[in-house]
Amino acid sequence: MARNKLSESQEDYLKQIYKLTGDGKTVSTLRLAEVLHIKPASVTNMLKKLSESGLIVYEPYRGAGLTDTGRMVALEILRHHRLLELYLSEVLGYGWEDVHEEAERLEHVISELFEQKIAEALGHPTHDPHGDPIPSEQLELPDGPPVQPLSRIRPDSQGHIRRVTAQDKDELNMLSKLNLTLNCFVRVLAQEKNGVRIQTETEQYLLPQTMASHIWIEKEE
Repeated sequence: MARNKLSESQEDYLKQIYKLTGDGKTVSTLRLAEVLHIKPASVTNMLKKLSESGLIVYEPYRGAGLTDTGRMVALEILRHHRLLELYLSEVLGYGWEDVHEEAERLEHVISELFEQKIAEALGHPTHDPHGDPIPSEQLELPDGPPVQPLSRIRPDSQGHIRRVTAQDKDELNMLSKLNLTLNCFVRVLAQEKNGVRIQTETEQYLLPQTMASHIWIEKEE
């Protein structure tokens, strides 16, 4: 199915299924409803339509996963979104806390030519302002260093922030104020009941577990 025959809502579903499952996995109806802020019954109806179109494999009570065709559509939307985020950030001066909502609005409507022009203008980048990988023009994900969330890293480990998966504006603003942005050095001091205690080059913080789970670092030996 060509993308121009899909609604924005259908594209959003495919993108979210990909983000929640990666390759070869499934996501439950309830989890999709939670992420998309839609009633489970409405999610079920949409999953049935996407299944009939050959974009997902859906089994009631077990969940939904992407077919090869659905995966290609999802990666194309992700490519649009992440290129737009980087363009908004690097060319138009948006803060990393503001690019997501703008890209959400634009990702469905830009042409393939416009996508190519953005990629050329940015030098064919591999990652967006949050460190998320940008699918290539061939819809292949770039290689990158192995990363882990701070919430799962053992004490006395250290490394540099390579990816931040938070999308909430307030959280991203807070991370900026704490200078916990891409390439910042972080050392894990302790995994505590109330969060993760870390040390940067200049400060020490106790991060809530949720925030720590959104900060991914490349560990150094």
